[in-house]
Amino acid sequence: MQYDLEAPGRLQERFADSIVRVVVAAEDSTSEPFVEVIPDAWADIAAALRDDEAFRFDYLNDLCVVDYCANDKKTAKAVGDERLEVVYHLSSVSRKRQLTVKATLPRWADADAQTPPGLPSVAHLWATAEWHECEAYDLSGVVFIGHPNLRRILCPEDWVGHPLRKDYQMPLEYHGIRGR
Repeated sequence: MQYDLEAPGRLQERFADSIVRVVVAAEDSTSEPFVEVIPDAWADIAAALRDDEAFRFDYLNDLCVVDYCANDKKTAKAVGDERLEVVYHLSSVSRKRQLTVKATLPRWADADAQTPPGLPSVAHLWATAEWHECEAYDLSGVVFIGHPNLRRILCPEDWVGHPLRKDYQMPLEYHGIRGR
């Protein structure tokens, strides 16, 4: 499969106000082309990517969350604004094309209460998203709004925190069992 180098431009034409940026590398480049979207527009863009004849991305390979957390001054300079980036890898099996889409969220919807940020679920569009969204919620704390059964799948239901957050503090004890 090859990266679809035309899809980002078509998306930008159709959803101009909802596209944050488009990065398209040359075909021989090792960098991955991607489209960054406004989180509130993700549901409409995802539906178009799956259903529109111009795109037909019929398969969600995976999704992951990247935590840009500045734990110290050195990383703060490299990271810039703290944020979470949800990355979707899509494929069009019939067209043999791939596309990467990113949505950037604040690390916390409410920093004082440490309320996790939210993004519309795409589980109704791609069946594989049901599992991937649960995993991303469990490990990184992104809430997928409208998910049919958002729950922890790797950590116990009563686990506190999200282990892939860079500021996560591993508990010394869990239900009387000492870890270290």
